[in-house]
Amino acid sequence: MLRREVRYVSSAATTRRQSTASGLHFYQNRQLELYAAKQAQRLSLRQLVFFGRSMNEERLIKSANYVREELPVRIAHRLRDLQALPYVVVMQEGVSKVYELYWSAFEKFRRFPPIENLEDNEKFCSFVRTLLDEHGAVIPSLALGLSLSSPNLQPDQLDSFMRRMLVSRISRRVLAEHHIALTDSFTGRERDTDGEGHVGIIYTGLGVENSVRRCTSLLRELNYVVDGASPHDQLVRQWPEVIVEGHLGTRFSYIREHLEYMIFELLKNSMQATVAKHVGATELPPIVVTVVAGEDNVSIRISDQGGGLLNPKLKSPSDLFSFSHLRNATRMEHSRLGSLRSASSHPAGMRATVEELVQRWQQEQRQQTEDVSVAVKKLETEAGVGIGLAMSYIFARYFGGSLELVSLDGWGTDVYLKLPKLGTNLEGIEV
Repeated sequence: MLRREVRYVSSAATTRRQSTASGLHFYQNRQLELYAAKQAQRLSLRQLVFFGRSMNEERLIKSANYVREELPVRIAHRLRDLQALPYVVVMQEGVSKVYELYWSAFEKFRRFPPIENLEDNEKFCSFVRTLLDEHGAVIPSLALGLSLSSPNLQPDQLDSFMRRMLVSRISRRVLAEHHIALTDSFTGRERDTDGEGHVGIIYTGLGVENSVRRCTSLLRELNYVVDGASPHDQLVRQWPEVIVEGHLGTRFSYIREHLEYMIFELLKNSMQATVAKHVGATELPPIVVTVVAGEDNVSIRISDQGGGLLNPKLKSPSDLFSFSHLRNATRMEHSRLGSLRSASSHPAGMRATVEELVQRWQQEQRQQTEDVSVAVKKLETEAGVGIGLAMSYIFARYFGGSLELVSLDGWGTDVYLKLPKLGTNLEGIEV
């Protein structure tokens, strides 16, 4: 039955990309079964730090072979997930593209020879970097395909599938990027740590206040489009003040790229809501960020006076994390689908990092002309992908954290981000 199912998906995918036709014959399907039968070897932040702290050639080669063997297992699980989808979903634009990318990556990884020395490792790192670039379109392609497929899937089924796909994607990129960073450190290609010390991509003394202020500073350099404002007032160059309070000296081990993506997105939403709610006001109410270092967790609350989340298209604030149009009707808006198509076809794709968000926004601003309506249209297109909150939720859950929205309709929103402090939680991969 599985063999027949894979051939069925293969013949359908051929109509979109002929080169895939020879990629799904029986032998390769048997290989997929072998890899999918294996359990993913989940790791914790503490394990990644401990192994990478005292790096030598032997440990670096061992790390490379772990990534080489582990990634095709994780990809195989997601290929099986894709094969289990209804045929009409697999054939949606975006979903079939991801299937082809995953199958190609699976084949390339399982055929890559064992790493035996530093020269082999350099070739492996180059190979992995290329695949990471090729898979830049996965997030927008999945979001596009599942949005279009929303009428054919129950909300719980759709959201569960997307969580598995995206958490698994995050996990694979963490393993790959961590090994590349360990290699760069071992070979002397060191990155600036801003005084927060790192092992691979994990910052061992990550300062929460510093991350909040970095994100605030980046946002202050960006213009924002205010919905409903007059054409000449639509581009706002002033954001509300951000007040940081609580346990300001809090430091913990975490992946800075993940933490700052979440903070950046949450602050951006709070700032936009505050500006939109108080159009024409001479002074904007501040946004308050409270940091609390608990025994086992680090908690961050972001409070704004942006009017809350009351929206006829949403039944609950948590629906903003959903990819189903039944829970979040904005998923089927033409402008959002158009933005996803644009992002999925962009050469750089979408990596879900602060650097990427800032670069794209700055690029749009550089293209502004004297015609404000043109600038507004470009900025709205860039902001219209609409998966920042959903990705933040998935990032938070990756190592056992949580993200909760509390709406005080008519006043503002409180966002509660809780992350594990000790680094002992295993990756939240569903198999």
